Amino acid sequence: MSDKFNHASLIDGGRLTRAHSLRYRHGDAAHAREHLEDLDDSIESRLLVTDGVFSMDGDLAPLPELARVAREARAWLIVDDAHGLGVVGNSGRGVCEHFNLSADDVPVLVGTFGKAFGTFGAFVAGDADLIEFLIQKSRTYIYTTALPPAVAAATRAALLLSQRESWRREKVLALAERFRRGLAEVFPDSRPGTAIQPVIVGETQRALAISRALEAKGFLITAIRPPTVPAGTARLRVTLSAAHEERQVDALIAAFREALAA
Repeated sequence: MSDKFNHASLIDGGRLTRAHSLRYRHGDAAHAREHLEDLDDSIESRLLVTDGVFSMDGDLAPLPELARVAREARAWLIVDDAHGLGVVGNSGRGVCEHFNLSADDVPVLVGTFGKAFGTFGAFVAGDADLIEFLIQKSRTYIYTTALPPAVAAATRAALLLSQRESWRREKVLALAERFRRGLAEVFPDSRPGTAIQPVIVGETQRALAISRALEAKGFLITAIRPPTVPAGTARLRVTLSAAHEERQVDALIAAFREALAA
């Protein structure tokens, strides 16, 4: 698993399996390969796990390289694309579509309905044998009840909208690029390509002060600080949606410029 901003659920899941887990450096496929090559040949079940879009930096995992590493090491690549589905890719199918990867490259895809699709719940996608195995053997799933029919219907409708109406995806990415360019002079480190735009300010107290200053101007931008992120990388995490307008983004840019200069 990648060692940057691991989700507690991923760590807890690994503990439930009682499997031996190793962390590789963030986005470092070569480091992942080193770990896999060090495994004893008798270990048949190997999983290489990564986010598709990392939730605190908004950057994309190097999936083609990770897929190659996993294939060479006889490992299954598991991708959690919670922040990519509905936003990344020409038709919103996420990072796999962005990198033109197939189910053979990414045999296990995990996602959520609670972000871009606006409903509730999550899913695991894979072949029939994998799904049957999870249904029968996954301890945390065995006694879980199904989604309410209304939520399932709403999710189906959201998926159809995502497929048929690309303007929302195009709009949110355009707004994110507008925000990134608007702060480029004073904050050149933001990354293009996703709706998550972190403004890394370093110290916790400064991040909190900027968050309060933005809230006073009507913007709710959460300060993310250690231990959620590494020490010295406290940040303001900006997440845009298709419900925002250009004038709102421009006003946020102006408020950020003022707060960063204070």
